[in-house]
Amino acid sequence: MKLRIIAVGHKMPAWVAEGYAEYAKRMPREAAMELIELKPGKRAAGKGGEQVRAAEAARILEAVGSDLLVALDERGQQLTTLKLAEKFKGWLAGGRDVALVIGGADGLHPAVKERADWLWSLTPLTLPHGMVRVLLAEQLYRAWSVINNHPYHRGEAG
Repeated sequence: MKLRIIAVGHKMPAWVAEGYAEYAKRMPREAAMELIELKPGKRAAGKGGEQVRAAEAARILEAVGSDLLVALDERGQQLTTLKLAEKFKGWLAGGRDVALVIGGADGLHPAVKERADWLWSLTPLTLPHGMVRVLLAEQLYRAWSVINNHPYHRGEAG
């Protein structure tokens, strides 16, 4: 299984790339993480947020293909780390690649949310997109560490 993080946005600060890379390199081959950056849509005269989101949605859905789609959305389900580890275990058992989508500045178009197999909220807080990349990579690594009894996660056991 591959975890593909599809993120609208590019030209992130160095700390974002370094933070993401740190967790991505820790992942085992059977749950490798890959980052796919999509160029954000541009607002122009007569082109508002809805048109930008629609254009981004087309590129997102093309990148997702037949992967299991997890859309990060503020209205999505919030989980504890241990519940995320259970989800992760299910993904591993399912054998499909998983695309985790971080939308652009205008959020995700309804078409992406409708296609999603799961809507996930990392937090009710509004976070910068770069920080979401790092946080998402860290939480995926943490979930893997829980499943494998790795000492990285030292939280409550259930």
